[in-house]
Amino acid sequence: MSTQARHSIWRRMPVDRMEELEAESGAGALTKSLGLWQLTAIGVGGIIGVGIFSLAGLVAHGDADNPGVGPAVLIAFLVAGLASAAAALSYAEFAGMIPRAGSAYTYGYVALGEVIGWFIGWDLLLEYIAIVAVVAIGISGYLEAFLDGFGVALPAAVTASAEEGGVVNVPAVVICLLVTAILSAGTRTFGRFELIAVGIKILLILFIIGLGVFYIDTANYDPFMPAGFGPVLTGAATVFFAVFGYDAMSTAAEEAQDGRRHMPKAIVLSLVIAMVLYVLATLVLTGMQDYREIDPTAGFASAFTNAGLPVIASIISVFAVLSILTVMLTFLLGVTRVWFSMSRDGLLPPWFARTDRHGTPQRVTWIAGIGSAVLAGVFPIRAVADLTNIGILSAFVVVCVAVILFRYTRPDAPRSFRLPLMPVVPAFGVLASLFLIAQLHWETWLRFGVWLLIGLVLYFTYGRRHSLLNPDSPLHRRAVAAPPRE
Repeated sequence: MSTQARHSIWRRMPVDRMEELEAESGAGALTKSLGLWQLTAIGVGGIIGVGIFSLAGLVAHGDADNPGVGPAVLIAFLVAGLASAAAALSYAEFAGMIPRAGSAYTYGYVALGEVIGWFIGWDLLLEYIAIVAVVAIGISGYLEAFLDGFGVALPAAVTASAEEGGVVNVPAVVICLLVTAILSAGTRTFGRFELIAVGIKILLILFIIGLGVFYIDTANYDPFMPAGFGPVLTGAATVFFAVFGYDAMSTAAEEAQDGRRHMPKAIVLSLVIAMVLYVLATLVLTGMQDYREIDPTAGFASAFTNAGLPVIASIISVFAVLSILTVMLTFLLGVTRVWFSMSRDGLLPPWFARTDRHGTPQRVTWIAGIGSAVLAGVFPIRAVADLTNIGILSAFVVVCVAVILFRYTRPDAPRSFRLPLMPVVPAFGVLASLFLIAQLHWETWLRFGVWLLIGLVLYFTYGRRHSLLNPDSPLHRRAVAAPPRE
């Protein structure tokens, strides 16, 4: 690479030397402790949660800005799932080829250049923190439903944002800090907790489906699409939040025992399991109760209460909290690993890339956890969910474009998984993601644009000059001066 190219914002991380360069950057090392089923559990844990227990009811019932789509929420999930599947296959090819921390940030850096990698990494920092926040808000709603079952009503001042008539959502803040503490205990401990919690989650959903089938009234399916197809597409953009999670799981590739072989399998397995459960769960939810009567924050709890089973509703509320915690853990893991990777590459200060004796980046873990607690405490659930979706959809566009270009620019790179029907599948992923982005409200676009503008300033004032690939940066000089590794 010429000196001019190495100073360009389009310089690309060399995939053949990535591990060597990053090892000599002075950052800490992540511990390899995750097997196939732990990775799959992290993926399922990230996908299934608030989508079933909160967003399904919200989209079916509607809110002040969006009419309820009724039983057609099933179609919204399928549309979102189809778009997500195209991106999932693209992630699977990259994850098997480049099992490094960073996910879409790393893939964009390798295939499209540093400035694209930066923007996606910067995007993911906000989006993953926002996901943790929106899930915490969802858990807070189920905690309220559980306490209501025992006649305990918490004041709105401590259970809702200012926009919703409260002051601070205290339960959501506490939940964010609790999840941060669990993740800070180390990857091995986190992996074991996630595997057990996801097993409980799947059993809970199967129990809900199996019991709820006996309380379905087919009259509730009519009308199936009360507001027409347009709101269903808007609903698909909202519930898209519920059909990814494998992308955050892919940030743990560097901590997998055999990332090249296990990551592609875990990505595909986690999405397939999640979509089957989503389809069955939404059919039960909208069949048990008229969509206009569904509680938009605790759908299944209200459905079973309406069916005369308040004890079951309380049990669901308790276990929903545990099952949704796994979503928070997955995405908090994601943001810390993207942050770690960007810092190790010099685009953010290397101070953030330091790990403790257990191989955990404690600094970014607690900063991200506190940031999510602030968002969860002061913003309503829909505003945070939409902000999350525009960022993830943007990342999906980049990954789908990158996998096409990299297949043709580096056909020789070893791939443990090759997505089928190239370039049709990733091209569909690009179009579907752009279509769903177009369904989001203009306020979401504005917030996202402001965040990217801040990132642009930060990249040109710090990241570009301190990049590991910049020949004038201290990180680059240290990596080059390091003795050859055996």
